[in-house]
Parts: sequence; C-alpha cells; structure tokens
Amino acid sequence: MVRAQIVVDDATFSLAQGQDLADLQQRIESAVHSGGRFESFVVVGNRRMSVLCTAHTRVLFAVETVQYDPRDTGDSEDPFGGFFDV
Repeated sequence: MVRAQIVVDDATFSLAQGQDLADLQQRIESAVHSGGRFESFVVVGNRRMSVLCTAHTRVLFAVETVQYDPRDTGDSEDPFGGFFDV
C-alpha cells in the first residue's frame, strides 16, 4: 500500500490511509497565507494531530510503498498502538 508522510519542522508523521494529501497541502498553504492556524490530520494509529502552520513552519511531504496494515483505516475513533502493535 502507499503511505504518505508529513514532516513538520523536525517531527515526522505517517498519514493514515484515506487522508487527502492534495487537500492537506492546500489547507496548509491557506493557513500560512492567512497568517497561521492549526490544521488537523489523522496519522497511523488513527490518532488525530493538529499542527500550528505559520510562515516559519517547515513542511515536507513524502510518499512510499509499505506493507498493508488492516488496522490503518484512518478512523480517529478507533486508534491502535502503531507499527509494532500486534
């Protein structure tokens, strides 16, 4: 399966399946142009994150192929422990 990662300053987050990468990129750009605001997304483990995006925030996106994990649904109401949770 394909997984997208977002790096915000020095913190790396793997996005959960179902996250719209193009939409998130647009929302972050809009937040920066408006002077800054929090933007939310769901990461692996189905945990919701909020990041303050300003003109000083460094953001990088990467896409990679990883092994399929059926728990990674993108549903923040059903979290799990992460990559090594069996």
